[in-house]
Amino acid sequence: MTELIRVLIADDEALVRGGFRVLVDTEPGMTVVGEAADGATAVELVRQTRPDVVLMDVRMPGVDGLRATREIAQDPDLAGVHVLILTTFDHDEYVIEALAAGAAGFLIKNTEPRQLLHGIRVVAGGEALLSPGLTRRLIARITSRPGIPRPTADGLSQLTGREREVVALVADGMSNADIAAELTISHATAKTHVSRAMTKLGARDRAQLVAMAYRHGLVEPPDPAR
Repeated sequence: MTELIRVLIADDEALVRGGFRVLVDTEPGMTVVGEAADGATAVELVRQTRPDVVLMDVRMPGVDGLRATREIAQDPDLAGVHVLILTTFDHDEYVIEALAAGAAGFLIKNTEPRQLLHGIRVVAGGEALLSPGLTRRLIARITSRPGIPRPTADGLSQLTGREREVVALVADGMSNADIAAELTISHATAKTHVSRAMTKLGARDRAQLVAMAYRHGLVEPPDPAR
């Protein structure tokens, strides 16, 4: 039997939290383990409940969602917790800051329920929720910001040809399942290639791997005019 995906909801609006709770709790294979109305409470509850996914609002009183996300991502004891940012603001800057803070994905609150549930499953599986369109629109700005580790020449040289190919597909916004279908390999093999590439390059997560891929010429940068 597949284990339940445990979800924590952080939003300062009780009505929003209630709606997300109903959606998640009625979905087979998911359960809500807690709710928080601000970032500080969210971090505290994450440490207590160790959820698989945190649905995190950006704008909350006191400690906001971006700071809370950063605290969670920087705590080695919470390495298995994945933050999915949810906000009403579709601003590039929020997306960039969320990814830099360690978020695994970013969705607008008015997204379709099925897309939100899909997003929860994606980030719970350890993948980044980055659509190709979002990746191409933001990657030039993300890679120019500080905080992206520079892989050593040794790290770059250690990548196999297949791993470079996989990194390029990750940078194009593909999930592990997409990569497996594209290269006619198993899902497990695709996941292994991604994990090994991240380890060799010192990337914290898939979002960081994408930024490093563009910054260091593993793939061609997008045309900012497009």
